[in-house]
Amino acid sequence: MKAWEATIRKTQQAKKQATNIFGSAHVAHVDDEETEQDEIHAAGEVYHEERYLSNGDYYTGHWSDGAPHGFGKYWWTDGCMYVGDWFKGKTMGKGTFSWPSGATYDGEFKSGYMDGEGTYTGPTGDTYRGHWIMNLKHGHGVKEYTNGDRYEGEWCRGLQEGNGKYKWKDGSYYIGEWKNGKMCDKGKIIFSDGSMYEGEWDDGLPKGNGSFKFADECEYHGNWSKDPEEQNLTLSPCVDCVIEHDPQQVYDIYLKDCEISPQDKVPILPSQKKLAVWRSSKGNEPAVRQRRTSVDGRMDGNIDKELSKMGTLDDNEKNMKSRDDTSLSSSEGSPFRIPSVVKKQGETISKGHKNYELMLNLQLGIRHSVGRPGPVPSLDLKSSAFNPKEKVWTRFPPEGSKYTPPHQSSEFRWKDYCPLVFRTLRMLFKVDAADYMLSICGDSALRELSSPGKSGSFFYLTHDDRYMIKTIKKTEVKAILRMLSAYYNHFRSFEHTLLTKFYGLHCVKLTGAAQKKVRFIIMGNLFCTDHVIHRRFDLKGSSLGRLTDKPESEIQTTTILKDLDLKFMFRLDKNWIQEFRRQIDRDSDFLEQERIMDYSLLVGLHFKETNGDATYHVPDPGGAKLGINMHARVEKMERKNEMELIGEPTGVYYDVVMFFGIIDILQDYDITKKLEHAYKSFQYDPTSISAVDPRQYSKRFRDFILKIFLEDEA
Repeated sequence: MKAWEATIRKTQQAKKQATNIFGSAHVAHVDDEETEQDEIHAAGEVYHEERYLSNGDYYTGHWSDGAPHGFGKYWWTDGCMYVGDWFKGKTMGKGTFSWPSGATYDGEFKSGYMDGEGTYTGPTGDTYRGHWIMNLKHGHGVKEYTNGDRYEGEWCRGLQEGNGKYKWKDGSYYIGEWKNGKMCDKGKIIFSDGSMYEGEWDDGLPKGNGSFKFADECEYHGNWSKDPEEQNLTLSPCVDCVIEHDPQQVYDIYLKDCEISPQDKVPILPSQKKLAVWRSSKGNEPAVRQRRTSVDGRMDGNIDKELSKMGTLDDNEKNMKSRDDTSLSSSEGSPFRIPSVVKKQGETISKGHKNYELMLNLQLGIRHSVGRPGPVPSLDLKSSAFNPKEKVWTRFPPEGSKYTPPHQSSEFRWKDYCPLVFRTLRMLFKVDAADYMLSICGDSALRELSSPGKSGSFFYLTHDDRYMIKTIKKTEVKAILRMLSAYYNHFRSFEHTLLTKFYGLHCVKLTGAAQKKVRFIIMGNLFCTDHVIHRRFDLKGSSLGRLTDKPESEIQTTTILKDLDLKFMFRLDKNWIQEFRRQIDRDSDFLEQERIMDYSLLVGLHFKETNGDATYHVPDPGGAKLGINMHARVEKMERKNEMELIGEPTGVYYDVVMFFGIIDILQDYDITKKLEHAYKSFQYDPTSISAVDPRQYSKRFRDFILKIFLEDEA
């Protein structure tokens, strides 16, 4: 037997595996023939393994059930290397990641991300020691720069934020508050010559009430600004003052050399590195054709498009009144005629409706899942909570059971996917369990939208418009579960993320010969508001097929318009535009890392009552958050060519309330999308079509969005 196995092993090692790459996707396939093991191992057994992978990568270390598990070392062909702890194919625990540039990270990992306590040393010698969350500096940390500068204090999402001290190489130092990587609010700076400014700051410079004391004790105090016309200062000279001081010296002399060193530019993050692994066809490891997985163990699969463009996707987390609303009755003060009354979307699912029983099952299941007693979840979830096998089945007989109430529907079974994760997500999103059940499971019926989406899925709205329920395919369930851990960490790291919010993932299995299964996801409705949404846009940054081509008279308030229908540029207040740009970059980077494409920015506009004045500007009254209830302006634009994405601004403005978020975030760039790209590329400009590589898609998307969202200079 051993001689036979040795012969087979030599034959397998002699075979050369060709890597088949379609388009620009880096998906490595490993044939079952090439997989081999020296001996059969029991399920769960940990043993040492050395593997030369067909794509050129190399692993040596502990191994179990077809993946690194324990301590091991992995080399990528581009020169990156990880040495440390693994858990079921994921970098988990303590380890060291090194880049070919000479940069290193030594510290804690969670699910492939730098997460926990760790030290990063850049290629030029910059060093950060402190806390991390999902590859970003977050918490307390110390950054030492190669130029001699040093910062110690609080960080948030990769930037200095909170209280901290920055010391320049010349001995000057600042102590105080920070925001978005710059000195902000209250703080003081002491210069190497003994001069000092103490007071208010904004965007890294003194602004507002404060005092500047020169080394000779002369002091300026009052209102500061880099614009001399906005300054209002009083000089308190010293007794022996012989030097004539100018407050502009603070900017021209003292502050010009006190710039903050730039942040690190990491070319590729550990969570972006791909891990080629395979399973043996022997023993307890089933023969499968392996797909490329990320370093945290998530697989790239064939995943269909998710989330429709029908007015969903995010949650303003308020109890709302009826959406029946009266708006402008004429086109005066608005760019188009708006109906005076807007009715609610959808058909109420009453008794006799074909989906009435399904609605009852859904409501019974939700009430059971959410109302189930349990300890308050911790935000620090264990990796086991994200395991796709974490699901709970419950039987609902009509007569009731020990755990379920009697009901008037037929018997069905109910499944909860990763219940602890979604329960924690609801807590993270500040959703009260009682309110959540009342919205979905109260006496009021759900409403079904008039027609299914492009994918064939049906959509249901709760009576208060807070939540949308969508039926999904099995492949979509797999897609959600594959990226669930990274999705959860992204929301923990970025409170202003524009990504769709998911609240629950469930399945109803009906009884009978068909044994039909209906899977569905619950998500927030972005357009849950007292304001009437007069115009809705689904924006991708591509032009092919991105025209609704309806005359103005046929456009309803529920019509989803596309890129080439857009006639406006969006003007955000200066307090929001920078955060918006940063968040678009963060969210696009996340989707690119997860190999997602075909997503959109869904935008809803409510045009304000203007009494005939189409140019007045209303400042943000407060209470808004990024993407929700934002008071802004839109500027009309005109295209010279109907196929160009961006037209010329006209100087005509309208005051609006805006809602926006990123939707359709579960379309993987699988073989179907690659074939679609190849086919359409023969007929059209490849840059104009939606189905492109995630990296190209991300760049095109953000470039387009950042050209149509601008700072309001009014």
